Amino acid sequence: MKKYGIENLDCANCAMKVENALNSMECVKSAKIVFSTKSLFIDTDDMEKVRRKVDELEPGVTISEIRKEAGAASSGGYDVRRGLTEIASYIAAFFAALLWIKLYPEKPLIYAGYGLLALVYFASGRDVIISAFRNMGRGRFFDENFLMTFATVAAFFIGAYTESVAVMLFYRTGEFFQGWAVNKSRRSIKALVEVRPDYANLIKDGGPVRVSPYDVAPGDIIAVNPGEKIPLDGVIIKGSTSLDQRALTGESVPKRAGEGENVLAGTVSLTGLIEVRVTKPFAESSVSKILDLVENAAANKAKTENFITTFAKYYTPAVFAVAFCVAVVPPLAGFGSFDEWIYRALVVLVVSCPCALLISVPLGYFGGIGLASKKGILVKGANYLEALSEVKAVALDKTGTLTKGVFRVTDIVPYNGFSREDVMRYAVMAESRSSHPIAVSIRGAAAESLGEFKIDDYEEIGGHGVRITIDRMIVMAGSDKMLHRFGVEHDSRVCGVMGSVAHVAVDGVYAGHIIISDELKEDTRQAVEALKKLGIENIAVMTGDNRSAAGTMVEKAGISEYYADLMPEDKAEVFREFAANAVKGGRGKTMYAGDGINDAPVLALADVGVSMGRLGSDAAIEMADVVIMDDSLMKLPESIKIAKKTKVIIWQNIIFALGIKALFVTLGFFGVATIWEAVFGDVGVALLALFNSMRILRG
Repeated sequence: MKKYGIENLDCANCAMKVENALNSMECVKSAKIVFSTKSLFIDTDDMEKVRRKVDELEPGVTISEIRKEAGAASSGGYDVRRGLTEIASYIAAFFAALLWIKLYPEKPLIYAGYGLLALVYFASGRDVIISAFRNMGRGRFFDENFLMTFATVAAFFIGAYTESVAVMLFYRTGEFFQGWAVNKSRRSIKALVEVRPDYANLIKDGGPVRVSPYDVAPGDIIAVNPGEKIPLDGVIIKGSTSLDQRALTGESVPKRAGEGENVLAGTVSLTGLIEVRVTKPFAESSVSKILDLVENAAANKAKTENFITTFAKYYTPAVFAVAFCVAVVPPLAGFGSFDEWIYRALVVLVVSCPCALLISVPLGYFGGIGLASKKGILVKGANYLEALSEVKAVALDKTGTLTKGVFRVTDIVPYNGFSREDVMRYAVMAESRSSHPIAVSIRGAAAESLGEFKIDDYEEIGGHGVRITIDRMIVMAGSDKMLHRFGVEHDSRVCGVMGSVAHVAVDGVYAGHIIISDELKEDTRQAVEALKKLGIENIAVMTGDNRSAAGTMVEKAGISEYYADLMPEDKAEVFREFAANAVKGGRGKTMYAGDGINDAPVLALADVGVSMGRLGSDAAIEMADVVIMDDSLMKLPESIKIAKKTKVIIWQNIIFALGIKALFVTLGFFGVATIWEAVFGDVGVALLALFNSMRILRG
């Protein structure tokens, strides 16, 4: 599915109708329009046909390629000054006409006042009227343009001249403020996630040259001055600095970084001049992935959004049918004149536009996604944000999620005549090619380098360990399960030690074991308590570590339920059972948070899969629905809080909009509400719902 920019589409109801029309085309497999971001996501093999269809439905609406360059942004800003000038002149002319009619009520002078009213009507309503007649020619009768034109023309024929002009004028005024508010929301959301660097200082023979980040390749050297954004992912090769990572991780405390340390695009170098060797092209950099995730997230619509879209499809025709019955049935039954009941029916028509819901609901979800991204929480879609608000059970991986994932060797215990040095040497050989955190810690703890050595055969056995052949010796390093698998006799009491254990065997003889300890993250216990305060009582830990090591960590974290000694394939099955017991009857959602490649299957199983991004593997991040950029476990309850707040505001909008419209329909039927008041029931409600959605952006 490809993403395009879509401009000059200023009505959410129109966006819904264009989307429905595109999805009915044979050449389109799937199409989604995200009104809040001016985006079209479409899978088609005939884009020209799509453009012609859109132009036929909404003349003036354009579809454009997204520019692949740093700093590219959606074009088509909202001209506030011009709009205000027009609205002000129309309102001034309207009140001037009313004053003239009051001062000169006699013919023929009164006709000048009516002429000015007509001028205001056609000037303020020209776009609405033209669109209404164009749509009628295509058989589209139930959109806001047709309803507004029909209502005002009908009001004119029953003698409600000033009301007719007022409805069109104030509808146009409301549309202006609605467009201004939507545009303001778009800018606010964009500001939350706009960390894209504009340029890179590429070092060449003649010195630094300012270029687009897209023109820099892996291996190139770039210079970053104090106060500049780092434009691409890389490694510092010269200098040191303090890094402001708030835009990516939400972390407000600057981090010190020097030579040999990795830096991410989008962070800001605060103090020193550094030179960075680029490791990834811009399209694959952290900042580029973040922007894609956030901007494309709006395409994954929540159930509430889909419901509102479907609801709006039937709502407007239903209201029109009700209005028709109000206009015709009572006078035919002898309950008053046609003029009286037609006027009441027009009140019903004026409040029927569903734009308040079609704009505020998706904008609310997008605001929630934008706020989460500002805090270093990347939510891949409104559907996942909605699922977050319903989480009732949470399962956590241990290493790298509950704990820091930074191991240190705390003891070496030799057996069968082997020395401590022998155990460490063979372990380093076996773990020389592994990227597992335990393997890294063992290599880091070696007293001296082993120099060059040749491995004849290497086999990494998932969930067990590593088996190599070197100098005709078979060396194994891994878990207790590894020893059982290959029939190596060993002391079973080792299972009771406090920490992770790496066993070492040489040619089938047990050489000893190495004890490696990890520690909880500083905020783990606080995060667990915060989850419980949110009403999540079902919290469990799932790990491949031994029961003793797992039990110690889980107890420190304040969690009572845990599953240990799990193979990668076991985790998925255990999670299924946990989810079935924790969320019975489908009431509530499940969450799983992990960081390793072995967590990917469980992340896919959970209703909400969360990857701890900084240390997480690419597979885990790709599979996850939510990515925590700084690995802080406190971001789990924070993401749920944002989701719950977003959902509350969205349902406030839905209940408020439908309630007010129902009230005005009732008041209109009994002749209490006038057309003037009905305008507030339409445009006013849309604006209030829109401003309510914007509250999410303020956190």
